[in-house]
Amino acid sequence: MNRDQAYAAYAAQNFSWEVDGGVATLTLNRPERKNPLTFAAYAELRDLFRGLAAARDVDAIVITGAGENFCSGGDVHEIIGPLTAMAMPELLAFTRMTGDVVKAMRACPQPVVAAIDGVCAGAGAMLALAADVRYGTPNARVAFLFTRVGLAGADMGACTLLPRVVGHGRASELLFSGRALAADEALAWGFFNRLCAPGAVLGEARAFARTLAGGPTFGHAMTKKMLHQEWAMGLDEAIEAEAEAQAICMATGDFRRAYEAFAAKRTPAFEGN
Repeated sequence: MNRDQAYAAYAAQNFSWEVDGGVATLTLNRPERKNPLTFAAYAELRDLFRGLAAARDVDAIVITGAGENFCSGGDVHEIIGPLTAMAMPELLAFTRMTGDVVKAMRACPQPVVAAIDGVCAGAGAMLALAADVRYGTPNARVAFLFTRVGLAGADMGACTLLPRVVGHGRASELLFSGRALAADEALAWGFFNRLCAPGAVLGEARAFARTLAGGPTFGHAMTKKMLHQEWAMGLDEAIEAEAEAQAICMATGDFRRAYEAFAAKRTPAFEGN
């Protein structure tokens, strides 16, 4: 990976962004409206996550929402209203852009941890689903609302990602009905990795992200890449791909540092190379 750009000073226009100790926190920051997305927010999210492949000072990312909600989806007045007046080329350009946000989140080398409280709906649910790990609260409610507004449940990769997380039957129910998934049910189904107290979820997500940032970040990036690529592989192909991936990791300084630390009975200091 060629990582040579600094992102600590990145000046976000459509959300809040801060970097501390290798952990970036991206906060959707329109709490008075439950943090809905706009055309500009989608575009900036896409471009930011694409650019993070080159970030030398970001090793893990936390995405959350301001106030007591994660994200209510696309802004009804600023997105859904205008969409009803657009021609097909414009509509397709928009749906491709929203899908590109998920593609960029899945392709960036850093693990993404979502800290979710309150409303997590529509495109907001897809941002959560695109994360690698999801921490929720008992107040969280997750809903894939697309059919509620006359659309297909197939949006931003939902029909691929959701069955892999909760199973085909459960995903079908959620995408057909658009019903809200309560937090305890989401935990039991595997959508949430864990539930935290509402006031603690961001801190716990950041703490986990810090452990990732302090680990073998090259190895984490390879793990994320293989988790994504192996969806479309058979077992023999996957085993060969993992053999090649692991051989690459064995050539890194982090692998040697881990061995030297083990031999010296100390904790390894990983450097990401």
